[in-house]
Amino acid sequence: MTDARYIVDTEENRQFLAELREDLLKFGRRFPSPGGSSWYLGDDGTPWTDRPRETWITSRMTHVYSIGSMLGFPGAEALADAGLKGLAGELHDEKNGGWYPGLTKDNDILPMKQCYAHAFVILASSSALLAGRPGAGELLENALAVYDRYFWDEENGLARDLWNTEFTICDPYRGVNANMHSVEAFLAVADATGREEYRKRAGRIIAHVIEWAAANSWRIPEHFKTDWTPDLECNKETPDDPFKPYGATPGHGIEWARLITQWALSSYPDDKENAAPFIGAAENLFNRAVTDAWNVDGAPGIVYTTDWDGTPVVHDRMHWTLAEALNTSGMLFHVTGKQSYADCYETFMKYLDETVLDHVNGSWFHQLDAQNHLKGTVWPGKSDLYHAFQATLIPYLPSEISIAAAVKKYC
Repeated sequence: MTDARYIVDTEENRQFLAELREDLLKFGRRFPSPGGSSWYLGDDGTPWTDRPRETWITSRMTHVYSIGSMLGFPGAEALADAGLKGLAGELHDEKNGGWYPGLTKDNDILPMKQCYAHAFVILASSSALLAGRPGAGELLENALAVYDRYFWDEENGLARDLWNTEFTICDPYRGVNANMHSVEAFLAVADATGREEYRKRAGRIIAHVIEWAAANSWRIPEHFKTDWTPDLECNKETPDDPFKPYGATPGHGIEWARLITQWALSSYPDDKENAAPFIGAAENLFNRAVTDAWNVDGAPGIVYTTDWDGTPVVHDRMHWTLAEALNTSGMLFHVTGKQSYADCYETFMKYLDETVLDHVNGSWFHQLDAQNHLKGTVWPGKSDLYHAFQATLIPYLPSEISIAAAVKKYC
């Protein structure tokens, strides 16, 4: 008999997600360092103080606990404020502007300036602004100004990835991952502040990604040269790189499908005809990724990467991919009404409960091998809550609005 906890739109599933959400918020409470930047959390939520305290993780935790405060989780306000303290303080480069990637255990700065990290600062400050946290508005304006000056390429309608610490030399690499999280951040800004120019900017990025994916059997090229020609052989010798893996990343195809759907519904709220091609593209991305990656090697799970013919390269299962699969399958079911997406959601929920949830120590296992045994080569421990936490909310929130804005308006 099917467990009702796994079926989308059942009261049992809603309650199960609420319990998971509460457990996650409890698990992550020890993230703030004295300066506010986020410790990397270990398997049981104990801070790993020998690892760098990174801006993207601090931003994610600030985002999560800002939403947690709007949901009434005890102590979430103080935790969100701690993250804001780190972003406004020790992680911020007072001399050159922008944010360091992070700090070492000895408080030395990590070099470079990353678009990826700056996109998450924008997301965190947008969520904190909606939550009414002190200093969030100023942080958001600062983050947008830095992003617009250094990372946004108006001519191409895409984002640059990396600068040196002083913002004097731009790295030649271009990539889709930072652009994906830029889309997420831009939609959040538009929803939080009404600045629709950022929604339009997100649409420019999305148009490129759909074009690239459609020309490549709906497998998104991840890495590009400076002139935005795909570099399909990038990192072939290090295929499990956590941020620049070789080949196609099915989890990103799934995540892009969600963001494209959100953008289309928010950009064309009363125009189904114009929204339809984008919803179709989202379906193509999701279905390609699931076909290529789900349960393709004799065990359940979504493989990390494939080659350009869809053959698995890195068979490990990452928790964030499953979280996005839950988000997108739930969203596409509600948007299209197609039972196949509800079936996917049920399958993914069952796998989550039986395999990926850590029922002993809390949170989700972040990396499993091809036989679903715990592995820690790419993502040891349980660095943050962002993906897992969002997967307890997004499947039931309105599809046209960013998560923090939806929680503020509807929860």
